[in-house]
Amino acid sequence: MRTSPARVQQVLDEAALCRATPRAFSAPLRFGVDLGTATLVITAVDARDRPVYWEFLRARVVRDGVVVDFQGAVDGVRQLKARAEAALGVAVVDAATAHPPAVAASECRACAYVLQQAGIECRALVDEVSAANALLGVRDGAVTDVGGGSTGVGVFRDGRLARLSDHAGGGHHLDLILAGALKLSVEDAEVHKREHGAAVVERLRPGLERVAESIRRQCGGVDPGVVHLAGGALQLPGAADIIAAYLGWPVQGYDHAELITPLGIALGL
Repeated sequence: MRTSPARVQQVLDEAALCRATPRAFSAPLRFGVDLGTATLVITAVDARDRPVYWEFLRARVVRDGVVVDFQGAVDGVRQLKARAEAALGVAVVDAATAHPPAVAASECRACAYVLQQAGIECRALVDEVSAANALLGVRDGAVTDVGGGSTGVGVFRDGRLARLSDHAGGGHHLDLILAGALKLSVEDAEVHKREHGAAVVERLRPGLERVAESIRRQCGGVDPGVVHLAGGALQLPGAADIIAAYLGWPVQGYDHAELITPLGIALGL
């Protein structure tokens, strides 16, 4: 799917309105489950590829792409499954899920096992960057998924994934910077970042530039074209501008970018 940034933003704006309360849909539905560092997310898209429903739980059951609390992850996904079924009136029989690009094969399988133990058949297991691009539709450029623990980058040429990697560093590292600066716990710093982003973005500039340098290195130091920013870690006013200024490359940010990868997981490849 080739999609303009304006169309992607329209989809994200529509999706933002259907958290917990589904919109009318055309059956059948496809589901995605995102096992993130800070949140577990379930999404549903309909037969016309429109976002229909999503819900999340805050959970610390995954660290750097590794499931560190298997039972906690299973319980969380089972809870999201029950909520989705109650809201939509349909059974969540199967779903896709995703993993960071650099995660070992054994840990990738652990993501699938979480779904299976929660009563959901895993219909697909993909890397997070490819999942994000199922929505973004980038043919030439870079897709960057900045999560809680790591930053994944995929470079696309003629619609094909030419380069894929993942480096440590993401939203959690921004939380650590803010916690130290404001004398807060890491958990409170994360909440403060979400609620007062405009007031703290300059304090976080060194961390944002560290993310930008990670993107540069993962692109081999070569301008890949437009860099598209997915993931919830960079939902700060001005973050995309800071990264663009550091890189000297064109950067495309999105409102509600935290929904790009979860929706892309549901859409599939």
